[in-house]
Amino acid sequence: MGAQWKQAGREANAQKKGQMVAKLTREIMVAAKLGGPDPDLNARLAVAVEKARKSSVTRDTIERAIKKGSGQTDEKVVFELITFEGFAPHKVPVVVECLTENRNRTAPEIRNLFKTGSLGNPGSVAFFFNHLGVVEATHTDANRDAESDAIESGAQEIEPLEADEIPEGQKGARFLTEIKDLDHVTKALKAAGWNIVASEIRYVAKTFPELNESSRKEVTEFLNALDDHEDVHRVYAAIK
Repeated sequence: MGAQWKQAGREANAQKKGQMVAKLTREIMVAAKLGGPDPDLNARLAVAVEKARKSSVTRDTIERAIKKGSGQTDEKVVFELITFEGFAPHKVPVVVECLTENRNRTAPEIRNLFKTGSLGNPGSVAFFFNHLGVVEATHTDANRDAESDAIESGAQEIEPLEADEIPEGQKGARFLTEIKDLDHVTKALKAAGWNIVASEIRYVAKTFPELNESSRKEVTEFLNALDDHEDVHRVYAAIK
């Protein structure tokens, strides 16, 4: 969903590690700014903190990000969300979300990546996606009735998680919901015993173009170039 195109091991070197930490702490700051500093009351923050911990971001770094984002320091969080649309090679629709402190710097740089990428082009592609709340979660009970929990929580649809995303002996599911219901659904699933792996607003592709191995490689290289930009927060592409 969204980032399935990412190649395994891309964060292996120091530069990738630094970029990853910067993006994770930025998400923590934004989550704390929007929903407050208490992860128990802020589902988006709880997920961001857990993801940062799993990526070995230090406790001090996480705490500083929460304090900065929630206004407990003199530093102000001025990140602006900017969304770009376009096509990767082979007409694969792409939506790019950036968190930036300088729109005038970021916008032309992202547009240039589309122009210089192999067959990449800017353009309107939002109609190729549904804009939804997405909760990915696992449950220690492998026989858990995920559909019943989806109904009880208010989720609109449910999908299975990929096998490699589910711990052995557990149940995994992806719950899709209206954006306005995301926080409620997340909290309801957590109360039902689900371990929340992701809780965020995403662009979910409606269809996926058929690609051969060579074409997929071109698309992935283009998406990696976008994802490597320091201001890029999320890259959503119609590619499995």
